[in-house]
Amino acid sequence: MARSHHRKKHKEHLRQFKHTHEKSTSSTAKGKAVWVFTIGGAIVGLMITYFAAKGNIPWTLAGLLAGAILGFIAGKKLDKTAV
Repeated sequence: MARSHHRKKHKEHLRQFKHTHEKSTSSTAKGKAVWVFTIGGAIVGLMITYFAAKGNIPWTLAGLLAGAILGFIAGKKLDKTAV
């Protein structure tokens, strides 16, 4: 009966290529929470001020900006602690 695990490994060039792409990509995930929290904060701020100000455009835009700024600050703090 053939014993494949005793055979010499062939196609070494393909095995090396496979292992070069299996590295951790934690450095690419850095800074992602900032944008998620900024967009989420902007949406929440928009919704709260839209209903509170009964559709008044200047107050709604102010709430949008305030929510985005607070979300940005929260995202920055989260990214700093995640490092």
